[in-house]
Amino acid sequence: MSASSQHQAADGVRALAEPLAAEAGLVVENVTITPAGKRRVLRVTVDLPETELGGVPMESVAVASQAISEALDSSNVMGGTPYVLEISSPGATRPLTERRHWMRARRRLVRTLAPAGASEQTGRLTDVTDAGIELDGERTVPWEQITGGRIELEFGHPDDFADLDELEADDDDEDEN
Repeated sequence: MSASSQHQAADGVRALAEPLAAEAGLVVENVTITPAGKRRVLRVTVDLPETELGGVPMESVAVASQAISEALDSSNVMGGTPYVLEISSPGATRPLTERRHWMRARRRLVRTLAPAGASEQTGRLTDVTDAGIELDGERTVPWEQITGGRIELEFGHPDDFADLDELEADDDDEDEN
């Protein structure tokens, strides 16, 4: 399969998959077709819309996967060559390259990648605006100073520990009685 026909097939899959993913509350992030011996691997990456925070629910991925698989079975968009369908979410380690990626990363600890002459910035992403991204609720990094970014993996988010602090305070109060 030529690169041109793979591109056309990927575009056809995207057109078919986008409304089905939307019904599951997801958006299609990427579609790739890779030759693998006598068959191809069709990878469809789905994500939550940019307005949503949190992880992609696996139930939604399963619903989208089933619907996309059925639609592909009843269409000729992939032609006659056998393929394996893989549907997944991008994961926390994906590069932040587009505004929507930054939108999805709000409240996360992020590190910007900077062009030559600008410094990398690390902080909690609090807002995404036309001017750039806001870190820690106090400093704006202009888009011109960002070539990409990454989510910094944390083993716990400060919000995750708020309830734990309250529980420990309650335990201390009980110990005094």
